[in-house]
Amino acid sequence: MRNKPQRLLNLPNFFSMLRLLMAPLMIALALNQQPELFIAALAFSGFTDVLDGFLARKLNQITELGSHLDSWGDFTIYSTMALGAWLLWPDIVLREKLWFSLIIASFTVPVLIGLIKFHVITSYHTWSVKIAVLVTFIGYVLLFLEISAWPFYLAALVCVYAGLEEIIITLLMKHPHVDIRSARQAWRLHKQGC
Repeated sequence: MRNKPQRLLNLPNFFSMLRLLMAPLMIALALNQQPELFIAALAFSGFTDVLDGFLARKLNQITELGSHLDSWGDFTIYSTMALGAWLLWPDIVLREKLWFSLIIASFTVPVLIGLIKFHVITSYHTWSVKIAVLVTFIGYVLLFLEISAWPFYLAALVCVYAGLEEIIITLLMKHPHVDIRSARQAWRLHKQGC
């Protein structure tokens, strides 16, 4: 499946690149104190995150390049979410700083460990990260619309679990892999000497 030529321009990669391009727009919206438009742009970026993976599988256009673009897009949007929250809702961020810190650490520490070990941003796309992303998007919106804070707390705990799993995967692997769905799969590859 990965032996196909890796074309930069395919539909899944287009949506991943679009997500990367959403970050400057979202930062501009936050700087201009446009919280409703920021949330709308965030929702759109979340939609593109789901769409790129769905299209890659449906169109059989799964590539290593696409996996990396997806990971870069994810990291960029998560960073933008954190910066946007600080710019738009600093009082809420300060009130919930423990939970924010846990979420930020859960996606930055695994990336840093991957960079230190492999000199690349890892692209595992684990099931736990997929769940963490969904719960975080929901918790983020509910927190900043001031509907409820507990989904954000739950998101932080799920993110910590997902981050720890990614760290374990990185420590188990001898060289970078893409699309490792769980620590269990990483353990099997580790036992095979991969």
